[in-house]
Amino acid sequence: MGAGPARLVNHGLGSLSDVRVDQVEVEELAFELGTTFRVLRALAEKVTIAVQSNHIPLILAGECLSCVGTLAGLAAESTAIVWLDAHADFNTPETTVSGFLDGMALATATGRCWQKLTSSVRGFRPAGERNVVLIGARDLDPEERALLERSAITSIDTTTIRKRGAKDALCGPLNSLNAQQLYLHIDLDVLDLSEARVNQFSSTGGLSLAELLDTVRAVAATRPVAAAAITAYDPSYDEDGRALRAGTALIKELIGSNFAPGPCLSTR
Repeated sequence: MGAGPARLVNHGLGSLSDVRVDQVEVEELAFELGTTFRVLRALAEKVTIAVQSNHIPLILAGECLSCVGTLAGLAAESTAIVWLDAHADFNTPETTVSGFLDGMALATATGRCWQKLTSSVRGFRPAGERNVVLIGARDLDPEERALLERSAITSIDTTTIRKRGAKDALCGPLNSLNAQQLYLHIDLDVLDLSEARVNQFSSTGGLSLAELLDTVRAVAATRPVAAAAITAYDPSYDEDGRALRAGTALIKELIGSNFAPGPCLSTR
């Protein structure tokens, strides 16, 4: 998935004017917690600079934990989270059965775990669970599901979006958020497997590309989107190029319709 951002930049942004691409350099070391959080601290600084320059950052990242750096740069206490993903990413070190760090991303963003490390990312404050809307999650571990059900997070499944339409399904939950701005997080595996194989975790039961674009429009219509992220695209699984085309369409929708010209930040 770390190869995804460069592929999206090269194929999704080349035809767009007034977009500046910035990059977070990653050390040539095996990834582990220390390296990961150094990247998050660097990303937070770049997001802060973008916001102070009146630009709206679009983050292209291999992993979802990039949200910590983005929220830190935005000042998380005033930002609600809209999280689109096939997974809840709500495991903690105590509940995970795989040890996959990215499966703890939303739990980390809401202060459920890795609190000592997140405190090292300047500007980061955990988001309140009542200010989180999770959309499209369907593949959850048993203990993770139990945590989510006991949380204050609002979860909206694919069936609800499909039956009611994105605007109607999301209007109430989004309007109830107590924040002036939004962070829009899109893990591309929220798409249905029949739409595109985005990565090794792609599955059935997801959104179509049309439904995803409608959801993005519905979210942006409620209040300002201060930053957005597109994550988890693994080109090695995208044999027919459909995931790349979906990611490109999403980038153009975000920048063309809802974002002012500004930097596109990538981590890899």
